[in-house]
Amino acid sequence: MHFVDAKGILTGSGGHYGMNIYRGCSHGCIYCDSRSRCYQFTHAFEDIEVKQNAPELLEAALRSKRKKGMIGTGSMSDPYMHCEENLRLTRRCLKIILQYGFGVAVQTKSDRILQDIDLLDEINQKTRCVVQMTLTTFDDNLCRIIEPSVCNTKRRIQVLLEMQKRGIPTVVWLTPILPFINDTEENIKAILGECIRIGVKGIICFGMGMTLRDGDREYYYNALDKYFPGMKQRYIETYGNSYELPSPRAKELMTIFKNTCREHNILCTPEECFAYLKEFPEKYKQMSIFDI
Repeated sequence: MHFVDAKGILTGSGGHYGMNIYRGCSHGCIYCDSRSRCYQFTHAFEDIEVKQNAPELLEAALRSKRKKGMIGTGSMSDPYMHCEENLRLTRRCLKIILQYGFGVAVQTKSDRILQDIDLLDEINQKTRCVVQMTLTTFDDNLCRIIEPSVCNTKRRIQVLLEMQKRGIPTVVWLTPILPFINDTEENIKAILGECIRIGVKGIICFGMGMTLRDGDREYYYNALDKYFPGMKQRYIETYGNSYELPSPRAKELMTIFKNTCREHNILCTPEECFAYLKEFPEKYKQMSIFDI
């Protein structure tokens, strides 16, 4: 872990904003796209870059915004990694978001988010909060392999349930689905069943498969050699050097996914889900004298 003074923390405009307090990740997920070379990391991925001035930058940015809206966080680096346990930068930023009357959409895999459920509840009561949780496999043993340093799927489901009890809407990311590993009907139906039970608003799925880029590919293949002997060769023979790696079962699994979601009124296209995440209550959008 190392600390930097960032030049900025908020991206976006027009009421749709993004924020990443950290760079890198300590969760160790074997498939993580954020490891890809295209993101131009100049340090080891596990050597977390901490934007130590994030709260100050965020407050300055929100003070100057003429249009309130939703602030998304967690798209590149999980805001509830291990370092957040002590640093609490995410919590400080949530307090600022609450203070200035913005909404927040948090994406995570970690149950550390429960430490801030009080603030998330307050934000949701004042404006709007959506909690997003990634679910990839219902098998705890497999989860420990592909997502080794973060809580398992069943714990994440408990987190979603706690959010629902508070009236905080939830969205699930059903991605990635790793070919020949978690691309089974049993796995997809188990996760969907829990989503139905909890009452999630939407499920984001870009298709039953995964993507691999330079940097990410090497790390993933090393993990396959370690945990799934012979699997790397199967990938190479099936997909070559492709960026997109659809599951051979993609069509049937997507049919199950879409039919189940529609039957239970769950948003199931990325477009629907992203539109939902960006929604901000009209009564809070107007400019006040404090936004000038």
